Amino acid sequence: MYKEKKYSSSHFHRSYVVRRVSVLVFVFFLVSAAVLAGIMLQNQRGRTGNQMLSLWENGAYADAYEFSSQELNVRPLDYLALTINGFSAYQLGIAQINSSDTLLYIDRCIWSLRKALLGKPSSNIGELYYVLGKAYYHKGPAFADLAVYFLEKARAQSFRARDMSEFLGLSYASIRDYRSSVAAFAQALEPPETGNNPSDLLLISIARSYMELGKAPGETLAPAKPYLLRCIETSRDSTVITTSRLLYAGILMEEGNTGEAEIQYQLVLDETGGNAEAYYQLGEIYAARGDNTRARAEWRRAVRLDPVHKNARRRLNM
Repeated sequence: MYKEKKYSSSHFHRSYVVRRVSVLVFVFFLVSAAVLAGIMLQNQRGRTGNQMLSLWENGAYADAYEFSSQELNVRPLDYLALTINGFSAYQLGIAQINSSDTLLYIDRCIWSLRKALLGKPSSNIGELYYVLGKAYYHKGPAFADLAVYFLEKARAQSFRARDMSEFLGLSYASIRDYRSSVAAFAQALEPPETGNNPSDLLLISIARSYMELGKAPGETLAPAKPYLLRCIETSRDSTVITTSRLLYAGILMEEGNTGEAEIQYQLVLDETGGNAEAYYQLGEIYAARGDNTRARAEWRRAVRLDPVHKNARRRLNM
């Protein structure tokens, strides 16, 4: 007959202790494994981050872009991968010859950096705003307001870059805020940013902004003249010199100084061998003096060079 086996209280206590110890050991190993995995993952992320930074800092923008893109497939919200991806996309974009290829990279830059802004603020937030502002500028005049917005945020973060004020001036000009444009360009001319060699684009852009300001009642075009003269005297680009002479001569015409304007237009013709706008303006000068025969001859020369020159064709049809 079956007899029930009797256990003492000490036996039950030992079994309870053994089970408890086993559970604790199991939990310990689980926690240890999780901690070890976390350390290994953290180390792996650290190595990955260092690799991305190394590629970026060494100018390997294509590799940095591909590496960061792969990382974003795994960790879509990783701040470092997003910023490296955006920065490298910008550099690749401005290096493209085809404008459609440029815009593809610029759009990717904006996508990555706007997404990075959703993360925690970082010490490089000023640089992020700066690159984002320039990216919006490259998208064209329709996005100039966003370029201004982010470039101003970069400036508010005390971020400094040699070309930031120039981009800010160009962006303000695109939204027709010429007073702010001139102020930004003036800052771009300061030695800490450009040294003693401002670019042709900067000088002409300042002149154009002053010319737009000069159209307002009570304003004058005169402030634009020194920048155009500086361009004429220092530029090594014949196209820039021609553009500067035409703008400068146009100001002289507005001031009623047709004699000096005629000299500038003749210089344009001497330097280029022929320019439709210069011929047209010379025709205007001669017409104002009552020499209609000579004026029509200049307008015909303008139309021969540029058959769709509206003003010259209009004058010939009068």
